[in-house]
Amino acid sequence: MSELPEPPELIELPESLTANPVLGQWVRITADGVVQVRSGKVELGQGVLTALAQIAAEELDVGVDRVRMIAAATDRSPDEGFTAGSRSIQQSGAALRQVCAEARAIYLDAAAAKLAVAPDDLDVADGEITGPGGLATSYWELADDTLLDRPATGKAAPKPGSDYAVVGTALQRIDLPDKLTGRPRYLHDLVLDGQLYGRVVRPPSRGAALRGLDTGPALALPGVITVVRDGEFLGVVADREEVAVRAAERLRRDAAWDERPTLPDENDLPGFLLAAAAETTVLASKEAAAPVNSTRSHSARYHRPYLAHGSIGPSAAAARWSGDGRLEVWSHSQGVHALGRELAAALGLSADRVVVRHVEGAGCYGHNGADDVAMDAALLARAVPGRPVHVVWSRPDELAWAPFGPAAVVEMSADCGADGTVLGWRHEIYSGSYMGRPGTTPTSALLAASHRAGGEPIRAGGEPPAQWGGGTGRNSVPGYDFPSYRVVNHLLKEMPLRTSALRSLGAFVNIFAAESFMDELAAAAGRDPVEFRLAHLSDPRGRAVLRAAASRAGWTDRAPRDAVGHGVGYARYKNLAAYCAVVAEVEALEEVRVRRLVVAVDAGLIVNPDGAANQIEGGAVQATSWTLKERVRFDRFNVTSDTWETYRILRFSEVPAVEVELVGARDNPSLGVGECAQGPTAAAIANAVYDALGVRVRSLPLTAEQLIAAMPD
Repeated sequence: MSELPEPPELIELPESLTANPVLGQWVRITADGVVQVRSGKVELGQGVLTALAQIAAEELDVGVDRVRMIAAATDRSPDEGFTAGSRSIQQSGAALRQVCAEARAIYLDAAAAKLAVAPDDLDVADGEITGPGGLATSYWELADDTLLDRPATGKAAPKPGSDYAVVGTALQRIDLPDKLTGRPRYLHDLVLDGQLYGRVVRPPSRGAALRGLDTGPALALPGVITVVRDGEFLGVVADREEVAVRAAERLRRDAAWDERPTLPDENDLPGFLLAAAAETTVLASKEAAAPVNSTRSHSARYHRPYLAHGSIGPSAAAARWSGDGRLEVWSHSQGVHALGRELAAALGLSADRVVVRHVEGAGCYGHNGADDVAMDAALLARAVPGRPVHVVWSRPDELAWAPFGPAAVVEMSADCGADGTVLGWRHEIYSGSYMGRPGTTPTSALLAASHRAGGEPIRAGGEPPAQWGGGTGRNSVPGYDFPSYRVVNHLLKEMPLRTSALRSLGAFVNIFAAESFMDELAAAAGRDPVEFRLAHLSDPRGRAVLRAAASRAGWTDRAPRDAVGHGVGYARYKNLAAYCAVVAEVEALEEVRVRRLVVAVDAGLIVNPDGAANQIEGGAVQATSWTLKERVRFDRFNVTSDTWETYRILRFSEVPAVEVELVGARDNPSLGVGECAQGPTAAAIANAVYDALGVRVRSLPLTAEQLIAAMPD
């Protein structure tokens, strides 16, 4: 009796594909020579749809020009959660790689059946399928949606990296032609049939209560359709945008509010953070294998303020209620499915009666006002059933009312040996949660829901799990080989200003603190900062990026110059993603100016090198702005930094030269690059300032005032 053949080894399905298993949810092949690709990830200006198109084209053996990336929508796209955390290639890319490998195999089977040959005798080139003796067909000739109306099996193996012809090339981004030529593409450009325009009137301060309102003057303005009041939510709908703006200003003047102070003293924000009620958790600890004898101890405290997103374009949305009570929303949300569920819950609808469609908006760096303005539009549109209402936030709305990145204090201490070697390390964080997105909070995460409830604060959620990289504690666990360490997170139960996700979450302040502290320890030991790090780091990929950045920056050849300094920062993002090292060159005269940044990154397989370099460069420039300029200002009543004059960001004339070097092997898994440069850049700049001036500034931003305050008496 012969033995049965071994079954083929199945490929483990990616998480996104397990959650959305039907192949036809992801890919559709049409008779006119087009491959439609649907991803749950969205374009935020990071170029992700280009990289995903490359992956699809690679596995299907078609030209990228045949691929059409279909914008995410809750009624037609897989639910992949949020486009966040630099995980789009790891999540959606992995899913599409498997989906397209299976789709190719299915279509080859169909071609083999039609041509009466074995599938292995067929070749595919740009969707054209050829076989022995001149036999031929194509995806387009075989196009049939039912072929992909089946769940993924994992039986078709994606291509090995050695066979890649499209992945790994610097393909021109598919979204740039419209943006560079000014063609309407953004949500702000959207014009729907019968469209009206809305504006919302915010309370004058946190905690304000609407005491009285005279709607008559606003309603009397020509073109005003209606005024909407729902609790403390107040807005107008008009037939033209400029009319809506004028009516909102009139309504603001005719509203009377009761106000009370609810915010702490901004000038003692670190003191507030250290004293506020918090949930204390030990995130990680390690005991030395044998007793260690330290000869010196060091400690330091670091601080960052609240940070705003600072998007150049304010948030926008459109909404329309149909006659049967269904809601359709156009949004630049990072998570259309989560937003749809949150809107349904807030408005008392079943989730299947809300459709959210993604339209590109201004680039965002985490949870900005995109979800909030969608709720604004929905509430205003409910007053005019059948007519879409388009809403754009004002600049003060965007800078004062969108969620902020939390302020934080980080306390560091270390015990060291005679040569400065770290023997014991302690890292303590005092900050609020970054979990403020729809679906992550104990109550509704939407600003208008808070207004409707009389100004009830939006309370952020807790700490994301470590396998996601954590939130407040992100990158607090040391990546160096310390014999012992202890990491403690004091998560504030309530923050005075609303907080949520901002690029790199807690990694920015934790890496700034830890890498500044490593420089302080190196200086105390009289050791070179790069050598000191390498002496505590065994990970070969980490060592490689440190050496690459130092080499390209000419670290060993740098010469001392008055008011010019060099500094280094290093981290592996989330302790499980891309490796990044940064060398900064700064000039510190009347103010700090960053002249040059050299960034080395190992992110494994890079789908689009040009896109990856752009992401890293953008992150480094933004981190420079955070480090030198940005700080949310407030008094006891409200945020006061609500214009570009009061919330300062880096100007184009101040942007440093940024050099990006991508290192590492392409046979390593993709790790994502969008957020890895934030913390190392901040630390490198702060360490360069110390190198230039001999002054250690531990509170961000590194303004002239902070420099003076840090100088010894």
